[in-house]
Amino acid sequence: MNKSTTLGALKKTNYTPQSIQSELANNLRTRIKSGKPTFEGLLGYEHTVIPDVERAILSGHSMNLLGLRGQAKTRLARQMTQLLDEWIPVVSGSEINDDPLDPISRQAKEIIAKHGDDTPIEWLHRSDRFFEKLATPDVTVADLIGDVDPIKAANLKLSYADERVIHFGMIPRAHRCIFVLNELPDLQARIQVALFSILQEKEIQIRGFKLRLPIETQFVFTANPEDYTNRGSIVTPLKDRIGSQILTHYPHTLEIAKAITQQEAPIDAAIATSIHIPELARDVLEQIGFEARKSTYVDAKSGVSARMSITAFENLISTAERRMLMSGETETSVRMSDFLGIIAAINGKVELVYEGEQEGAEQISFHLINEAVKTLFSSYFPEIKKLEKQDEEGPYDDLLGWFYGDNELFIEDSLTDNVFRDTLKSVPDLEALIATHQPDSLPEDKFFLMEFLLWGLEAHKKLNKYRTLEGFQFKDGLGNLLAGL
Repeated sequence: MNKSTTLGALKKTNYTPQSIQSELANNLRTRIKSGKPTFEGLLGYEHTVIPDVERAILSGHSMNLLGLRGQAKTRLARQMTQLLDEWIPVVSGSEINDDPLDPISRQAKEIIAKHGDDTPIEWLHRSDRFFEKLATPDVTVADLIGDVDPIKAANLKLSYADERVIHFGMIPRAHRCIFVLNELPDLQARIQVALFSILQEKEIQIRGFKLRLPIETQFVFTANPEDYTNRGSIVTPLKDRIGSQILTHYPHTLEIAKAITQQEAPIDAAIATSIHIPELARDVLEQIGFEARKSTYVDAKSGVSARMSITAFENLISTAERRMLMSGETETSVRMSDFLGIIAAINGKVELVYEGEQEGAEQISFHLINEAVKTLFSSYFPEIKKLEKQDEEGPYDDLLGWFYGDNELFIEDSLTDNVFRDTLKSVPDLEALIATHQPDSLPEDKFFLMEFLLWGLEAHKKLNKYRTLEGFQFKDGLGNLLAGL
């Protein structure tokens, strides 16, 4: 569009005023017809959340994105700016982005009355049309709607009865913009009430003033179901005025979870060439999140953010890199023992129930890693049944027999790759089991699989695994039990 600099020049173009709701809907229609994706990078939402958001936009609704933490609610709201026109004209000097052909504020109307067709025009980019506010208990009506400004009244020598003494809050200043109010239940009920008229009647009420300003703002609220009981709630009349309530969710499958982590935690090119990451390691990492969301030790109402997997992945790579730097090697591969390095990333991302707090955060994090290994074990190796016949031969008998023969294996955290491989090879039948049950695995994944097998046997209580300051020790569990007795 030709960027006119005056009102007269703008009138000669084909520009016509429209509400932000119409603008979003029209641009969405164009994008859907062209086959282009509406929202990008929101993996797993293609058939659930995104269609609901599109329907809300086409309906011209305000919306409430309801979901647990780490479900990309704010990212979804931010991406709505891509459905706005790239540039829109505003009256130069207007506090609330007045449309030159449809001004609503007294200030803009007076500017146009004074300058006529010579009224200067500015252009606002869509990236500047996004407003965001975190709803905390200290937020006031003045912050959101506005208040009387005594300094303005004194400078302009105006009476407090003159509406020009009003200082507009964030919502009027978001006229023709997207306004996101995060964690809506945290907003005090009396502040929520102040939103009634601006959502329904397009009026703002400031102290003694009642202004009929047709504010055109696209409201997007976000809320966490946990807040409804812990800190507050959305008052019913406000909930009734929000057009669409859309439920968000965590990834439904391991593949989607891996894709999200890979998208959000890209590996530096230099690191990617020096550290090999087995696909099974990625599976274990994501499975930890799934285990946490169903664990009896973790508060399900609080949720487990997708950020846990992202930061845990970063820690996993950093653990392998640190080991590589210490050994002086130029390349390495992620090991199961490296997962100990992600505990710091898990600890702060899960809210524990009372039983979990009694166990301790680190113990629960380590437990979740073991549960992830246990869940994935049967996808790679023969299942270990809870009840086994005494005279029935099992696929792991020879391997377990070596440990039952008073042998043990110690894997130090800082072992060089050559020593690490030789250590695993020293266990009879361990390498043969990988060749038998994972014949198509990549050669560089073999030793990770060997270590994973040992962790899986321990998770199924066939072996005992002990953590020392230097590394992990694997022993015959039954022998240790008898020795203790």
